[in-house]
Amino acid sequence: MNLGRVVGSIVATRKDERLRGHKLLLVQKLKPGEGGQFIPSKGSSEFLVSVDLVGAGTGELVLYTSGSSARNAASESYDNPIDAAIVGIVDQTDIDERVLIL
Repeated sequence: MNLGRVVGSIVATRKDERLRGHKLLLVQKLKPGEGGQFIPSKGSSEFLVSVDLVGAGTGELVLYTSGSSARNAASESYDNPIDAAIVGIVDQTDIDERVLIL
């Protein structure tokens, strides 16, 4: 699992039939930074489009998974076109004994 922040939503009026009924969210990948805060990951794949399985909203810190784990979380079928799925909303983190309530 990975940590990210929902920064927006994606609207696609035309999409693969297997994605109908799934909300798509734009997630910024995060990593631990100085002082126990989370900072954006740097790189070419800093953002990703994820299927929301838990009702997350913009600004929330989320757990997401990718690859076959995301396909498995979203469906019992492995033939769906899902590469990333939000599987949890983070309420609190503990980094270096500092509790961060989000």
